[in-house]
Formats: sequence, C-alpha cells, structure tokens
Amino acid sequence: MTSRSNTLGKVATAALAVGSLALLAACGSSDTQPAAGSDSDSGSGDTKTLVFSPLALKIPAMQQLSEGVKHYAEEQGYEVVIQDPNLDPQKQVTDLQTAIESGKADAVWAIMVAPEAAASLLPIAQEKGVPMVVNGTPEAYGMDGMQSGISFATIDYAAQGEAAGTELGNCINEKYDGQAKVLFAESTPGTAGKEEYEGAVKDTLAATAPDAEIVTTITVTDRGAAQTDVGNALQGNPDINAVFAQNDEGALGTVGAFKAAGKDIPCITETGGNDETLAAVESGDLYAVVALQFADDMTQNVDKLTEMLEDPEAEGVQLVTPQKVVKAES
Repeated sequence: MTSRSNTLGKVATAALAVGSLALLAACGSSDTQPAAGSDSDSGSGDTKTLVFSPLALKIPAMQQLSEGVKHYAEEQGYEVVIQDPNLDPQKQVTDLQTAIESGKADAVWAIMVAPEAAASLLPIAQEKGVPMVVNGTPEAYGMDGMQSGISFATIDYAAQGEAAGTELGNCINEKYDGQAKVLFAESTPGTAGKEEYEGAVKDTLAATAPDAEIVTTITVTDRGAAQTDVGNALQGNPDINAVFAQNDEGALGTVGAFKAAGKDIPCITETGGNDETLAAVESGDLYAVVALQFADDMTQNVDKLTEMLEDPEAEGVQLVTPQKVVKAES
C-alpha cells in the first residue's frame, strides 16, 4: 500500500483486500493478541518479535490481514504483536516508538495511517537497528531515496489501470466490434492513486478500443449507491454497453442495475477481487477483475523483514503489491 492523502482513501484501498484476505483468515490464529507494552511482547531466547501495525482492526480487511500475519510470521519463528492504532496517526507512532525504544520490537511492519506523521519514527528505528517495512515511498516520509534498514511497499496504480483499461477494451472488441458507449465510475476525491490509476484506464481503453466513447461518469461510494447511480445513468444513456466499475462495490452495483433494468450485462472490468466478484467473473457477469494479491504481499513483506534482520544496516528496497488479472478462462 502506498501513502494516502486522507483517511477515506486509506480505508477504500484497504477494503479492496477483503476477498484475497479471506484466504488468510481461514488459516489465521484466533488467539488473543498481546497488547503492546506487555511482558509477552518481547521475544525470549533466539525468538524475534515482529510488531505489526495496520490501519485499524475495525476494518475487516485489516483484521483479516493481521490474522494472516500472525499465522505466517509465527510459522517463521516469530513472536507476533498486533497493535491497533484505530486510524489515529499519533497513537500509531507513539505505540511503535515505545515498542522500538524499549527493545520489545525486533522488526516492524506498519501500514501507516499518515506517513508524514511518522517521519520522525523511521530514523529512531534505524538508530536502534530495528528493520521496518512501511507503506508508500521514501519521499512520503520526507526521505530522499532508499534507506538503510527500511523497505517501502506500494501499489502500482499505473499497472492496475493499464490492466483494467486493456481488458475493458478487449471485451468491447470481442463483443461489440470495438464500438461501445462507456460508463466510467470514478473513485472519491482523495483516494490513493486516483489520478494515476484512472488516467491509465482511460489511456489504455482508448488505445485498445479507439472507437469506444465514455458517455457519462459516476462516483462510487458503496454498492447500493452505485446501483442507483448506474440505474439513473441508464435512463439518460440507454445504449451503454461497457462499464469501468472502479471496484467491487461499483461492479456489483452495476450488475444489479442492469439486471433491475432488464438489460443484458455489459462489458464490466474493475479492480478488487472479493469472493462475490470472483464468482461473478466465473458466471460471466464480469469480464475481468484486476485482483491485488494481498496474501502474496503479506508473505513478501514478512520475508523481507526476515532478510533485513540479518543486516539491519543494509539498504532497503521498494516492494510492490502483486496483482493478477482474473478472467473466466484464467
């Protein structure tokens, strides 16, 4: 995940993980997690303690991710401490700083609520020799280039958009000989990667199906609102036959709107990948989903921390969340 310009953007992006993270929840531990600062926080003997700080455990995707981290990291020999900043950037920084300075954290993975608020935390971890993986880029934390002992994890929004736009164009070419009236669903202002992602969708759609025309736009907030907004759009543009639906909520709302209107399901692509949308791909309601592979992302982040523990002064790397295009034949 990358840095967010506001909390709404963080939550929206985290919600994309729900489908993929269901796999993690199935194998996650149900044990009560120790609170930061308790005696059980620190490792004993050769056991290392990994502290994981998600955005907030009240976000289902973050709760599921935490369970996955706990299960996987324990398999790798860690003791695991899960902190809950509850979307409070200062609490997150304070709790992590306490764990680092007290020696209770040997390694840290943090999805920072506000990277700019954590700018002072990373040098403390470097000084203490505690490797970290944090979301975003060095610049989001006021740093210039890659850093010793710190790796950064981000989503490649341009690649997401290119995949979603290309697949929508492919569907239009296959089903409608390249001719389409397109509804374009936008994310809310401030959502992480919005301009880069949506710009890439439009560019690759135009390149793949140059005769497709975006005739109207909506803004996706939730599934119910998306269904209503798509239904209203169909009244003014009854010949819409392709939809970039933005995310799971937009895609499922679009399917509901077309079915309620008694119309054939159009070409629909989106980025997400929860269980319901993946089932909709199999049934043919959705043409393609660009699914972020959060299970793979979790393992690569924990594995990177294990590697960094061998040499906490070595320069970190820029990690990228894996993604996969899911189509009915894939």
